[in-house]
Order: sequence, then C-alpha cells, then structure tokens
Amino acid sequence: MEREKEIRVAVLSDTHGLLRRDVAAEAMKCPYILHAGDIVRETDLDELRLYGSIYAVRGNNDLWQDGLRELAGMLRFTIGGVSFLMTHDRRDVPRNLEGVQAVIYGHTHRYSEEWIDGRLWLNPGSCGPARWGGEVTMARLRLQNGKIRGIERIEFPDE
Repeated sequence: MEREKEIRVAVLSDTHGLLRRDVAAEAMKCPYILHAGDIVRETDLDELRLYGSIYAVRGNNDLWQDGLRELAGMLRFTIGGVSFLMTHDRRDVPRNLEGVQAVIYGHTHRYSEEWIDGRLWLNPGSCGPARWGGEVTMARLRLQNGKIRGIERIEFPDE
C-alpha cells in the first residue's frame, strides 16, 4: 500500500474572543483547523478561515453572538480518512459513535487526551484567556492512511 502524505490538523477550543498570535501561528501550519466552540468573536473565525479548511461548532458562549449562533452544535466529518465527531460539551456526545475514530470537545478549559474503546477523546483545552489558573493549550493531530499517527499537546505562556 502506498503511503499517503501526512495531514496536520490544528485543534483548538475556548478562544473566548482572544485569538492569540502564537495560536494563530500554529494554526497556519495546518491545512485543517478544528474549533470546538466558545469562539465568541466572529472575526476570529474569519481569520482562521484564511489559514485552512475550518470545522467549527457553537459553544455555550456563542449562542449570543451574531454569525456564531447559527453554527451547528455538533458536526460529523472526515479528514484524510479519519472520521470525527465534534461538539462543545462532552455531555452532548451521542451514545452511538459507530464509525467515529475521534471525538473532539471543549468547554472545560482543561486539556484531556484519552483512548476509550479504540477511539480518541480529545479536549484541546483553552487557548484564549487563561481562566481559573488553567493552562493555555491546543493540540495538533497527525493523520496518515486513515489513522491518527500522532497527537501533540501545545502549551503557550499566559500573556
């Protein structure tokens, strides 16, 4: 079987109206960008669209924002043969995950990476304003031949 080119995917959540320059610089390195909600400022989503193909869901703080409240609360999509389900709050993930290889969510502002029943559950944490003494994080996935080949946690200093 011929090896396909590796695909890099930036995964972020909870920017809350602060798209940090170092986060944008990391997103620019990836042809695909996932945002698991609480964007808050539509212009941040517009900027991310300039860097790559974007998949974004509405977070609880996006319900009050023109241009963001219309985003889907949950998305199912495929990148490089890897099937994803993304929602803002893990509690909204449906029980039937047949065929889903990766579940992406946010909301808690805490990075979490788990493999459950052969499926990745990834919360990239918050890469907007640091809250409750939390870290500022995002993730980068490496996909190849329909599989997740790597997960990189990226931490940023709180400005």
